[in-house]
Formats: sequence, structure tokens, C-alpha cells
Amino acid sequence: MNSHIAILPGDGVGPEVTREAVRVLEHVATKFRHEFTFEHHLIGGCSIDKSGTALSGETLAACKSASAVLLGAVGGPKWDDPAAAVRPEQGLLALRKGLKVFANLRPVKPHPSLLDVSPIKPEKLRGVDVLVVRELTGGLYFGQPRGRDRVNGYVRAVDTLEYHDYEIKRVLELAFKLAKQRKGKVTSVDKANVLETSRLWRQLADEMKGSYPDVQLEHMLVDTASMRLISTPASFDVLVTENMFGDILTDEASMIAGSMGMLPSASLGESGAGLYEPIHGSAPDIAGKGIANPIGAILSAAMLLRYSLKLDAEAGKVESAVHRVLENGSRTVDLGGKLGTREMCDAVIGDI
Repeated sequence: MNSHIAILPGDGVGPEVTREAVRVLEHVATKFRHEFTFEHHLIGGCSIDKSGTALSGETLAACKSASAVLLGAVGGPKWDDPAAAVRPEQGLLALRKGLKVFANLRPVKPHPSLLDVSPIKPEKLRGVDVLVVRELTGGLYFGQPRGRDRVNGYVRAVDTLEYHDYEIKRVLELAFKLAKQRKGKVTSVDKANVLETSRLWRQLADEMKGSYPDVQLEHMLVDTASMRLISTPASFDVLVTENMFGDILTDEASMIAGSMGMLPSASLGESGAGLYEPIHGSAPDIAGKGIANPIGAILSAAMLLRYSLKLDAEAGKVESAVHRVLENGSRTVDLGGKLGTREMCDAVIGDI
């Protein structure tokens, strides 16, 4: 197989963890006789510094023409002025919109040997295997109008929460399809007691349930879901929700795994390149120290192999290697160990 992969290292620890993920992909290509080519581009703060924009037209075009896109992280204190006209996060939102990736998949499955690392009691984590499906290109982050004005002498800020039925239907359908391949349960998370968009979301979920009679559907308010993720996380299978709720809940869910550095994600659309990234941020406090956990980025590369390149067996090899390495006691600093970023990746590559 000959595949072209766009690499967007980004800011902070992004270049460090994506470098290791690329090494894993190169090893997979060599061992299983594939041909992967890589092309690096800027996004986020480093792109602002060079071109004045968080995502250039050239970078977006390169990502659209690629087989898949691997992203590190964006942002940092240098670009953190909330009043700035151009911010790193704008590049990420524009990339998602440009690639038309409407669903973000975030698996949360704590490793058995890391249950004591999580701040949650180990007995609550046994058997946890959650897949969060987050709608990615609608809601508050993209709705219009947005901005500030002055009304009767007071500053007013406006963000618009907007969803069309087709946006909700397509992410719900993906969640139901994925649940059929798992335990057969979908938890649809909303705020239907307050928000009209949530009431539409709940109505469409009920209608879709008729097409999936073998999948159990439960509705849950987001505040209840946030509590249940900590108190009874094993009760979830596939959790599907809108953009902002999903953003918050998946960061909360990262504590189940013990570290944000452990979790991967895949952003998928109906066609075109998928976007893959660890869920953690740019972690500027440890950038350049060589201690960032690369597992989230490596597992994101495994998802890239599975979903975009259709190399399921190779993806499984990478995931199994990560499992065995952790089982054998390899740990980065965030997990209480001493291995650096490159050393952790070396251990994974050595086990593939």
C-alpha cells in the first residue's frame, strides 16, 4: 500500500509526540511492506508566527489531498491573549471544518496495570470500555452570529448554539453503527430540559432507534453524565453527544485512564482524509524536556491505520505492543515512571 500522510506537529509537545508516532508508522511500513510518505506542515501558533494565520490555505489543501492527517497539539502562552484577532485554536477549528470531519471518536479503556494511577478508585475502573462519539463541526464553536457589541452602555457577548437535523442524524447514525459492533448500547447525552437543540437531538435519537432494534438507547442529561463517568464509568458503552459537551466530557474521561497522555482520537467524515490526534494539549510546561507521554499519539497513529488506511491487522499490532509494554512496567513520568518520550516509543517499536 502506498499512502500519503500529512503531519501537523503544531506547538509545545506536539512535535515531540508526533515524531514518535511517525517512527511507529515508518516501522509498520517497513515490517509489513507498505509505503508511507510524510509531508510536514504548520498549524497553530507556529503557523501564526510564520504566516499570520493559524492554518494557511496551502496547509489545508495539502491535508485535503492526503490519505490521512496526524496532528500534535496547538497553542501555548505565547499566543494566549484572549483578545488576539488570530489564535492557534482557530486553525484547529478551520481544519476540522475544511476536512468535513463531523465525528470525533475517543476510546477510553484504562489499562489493567494502570488502575492505581487514576485518581478514581480502581474497583470503579474494572471493565470500563467507553467510546465517546462527539459531534465536531456544529454547535457553539461554529454557530453564527458570534461576537461582542455594546447595548445600553453594557458590553454584550454572543455565541450561537445551532444544529441542523442532518448534522445530528449523521453523528447519531455513526454511534448506533459502532454500538452494534460493541456491547449494543448508546447513551445520548444532552440538556433537553433547557436547550431546544437538545430537544431536537433527543427526538432524532428516538426516531433513529427504530432502525436499530438490537441497540439499547438511553438518554442522559449532561450533568448526570458527568457524575456517572466518575461514579459508574463501566455502565457506558457508546456515549454520543454534541460538540461542547463532548469536549468537556472527554477531558473528564481522560482521568479514567490515569493521564491525558494516554488517549487517542480519530475525527472522521463521510469521505476524505481522517484527522488523528492525542486528546492532550500542547503542555508548554514540559515542552522540550523529552518527557511527554507519546502513547496517545502512537495510539492515534493506530487509529489512522485502521480507519483511513484500512490496515486493521497492523493497527492491532501497534495496540497490542502498547498493551504489552505497559503490562511489562514501562512508564513515562506522568505515569510515575522514568522513561522519556523517545525511550517509551523505542519500547513500543521493539514489541511490534
